[in-house]
Amino acid sequence: MPDFVDSTVKDIDARLTELKQEMSRLEAARSALVGARRGPGRPPGSRTTRTTRTRARRSTNGRRTRRPRGRRGGNTRANQALALVSERPGITIPEIAKSMGIEPNYLYRVLPRLAGEGQVRKDGTGWHPAGK
Repeated sequence: MPDFVDSTVKDIDARLTELKQEMSRLEAARSALVGARRGPGRPPGSRTTRTTRTRARRSTNGRRTRRPRGRRGGNTRANQALALVSERPGITIPEIAKSMGIEPNYLYRVLPRLAGEGQVRKDGTGWHPAGK
């Protein structure tokens, strides 16, 4: 009887070890999927171990200023989309995205905003300049 108990305990321990490994793999997969929804910036784990200092510049009035960020001004993609709609009235969102080399999901947010501002209008699936 003690042999049966010992072997059963070993089997249970082995199975628990397997389940713990599987759980850690599933947790890693889940965090990779959920972690992808972070805001702008570097992805997790991309930072180096040593800290780098931000170089400060001096402006004309002698104050220290930070270096400008790499982003462009606002509405650049919206302006590109507006130009494409003006050039090709009736263009669809997938066609605009292909011309701009971006994913269309971004434009499903931008073009209704432009329509709300009165710059474009939607007719069926195509988009037209608001003036026409």
